[in-house]
Amino acid sequence: MMKKSKVFLSAIALASAALVSSQASAVEIINNTTLELVDNFAEADGFFAGGQKGNTFVDNYSFNLSQAGEFAAGIFSVTGNAKNGLDITAFNLIDSAGALFGGTLLSTGATDQWSLSTSSLSAGTYTLQVKGSILSNASGRYSTNIALAPVPEPETYAMMLAGLGLLGFTARRRNKKAAAAALAA
Repeated sequence: MMKKSKVFLSAIALASAALVSSQASAVEIINNTTLELVDNFAEADGFFAGGQKGNTFVDNYSFNLSQAGEFAAGIFSVTGNAKNGLDITAFNLIDSAGALFGGTLLSTGATDQWSLSTSSLSAGTYTLQVKGSILSNASGRYSTNIALAPVPEPETYAMMLAGLGLLGFTARRRNKKAAAAALAA
């Protein structure tokens, strides 16, 4: 009976060690990249080779905005089914003060898709952050796009108002001429 107990306890110890070692093998992969906006647009891809099931990742894409504007970004990852590839768990924009703008999850499963937008982003340094986990030993990939629509400078508004004023003046002058011609006839 004592011998069976020792064998049983040894089996439990071995199983526990295997469980702990498999949990300890999970790794958080952190990637930091600097992006350059070209014509107010940038794109980036995340790729994870096979054999990394259970690992998590945090990809940080830093970029500078030279002027204020409306910001929009999207991310998607497509796999054969919900058990393969990547699970994107967060899509955030972080400013230099650490303020967080969270993205919106549009779909999850075989296709993970997020969007993120803000209408009043000031000039400065920002980080677009992608977080997720690797679901299988197959490789996984995601793609993200960033776009900025600059806010017009005050001079642009002044020129637009002057142009509208000139159009209004011209239209009023034509109306007066047409009214005078109608009275004369």
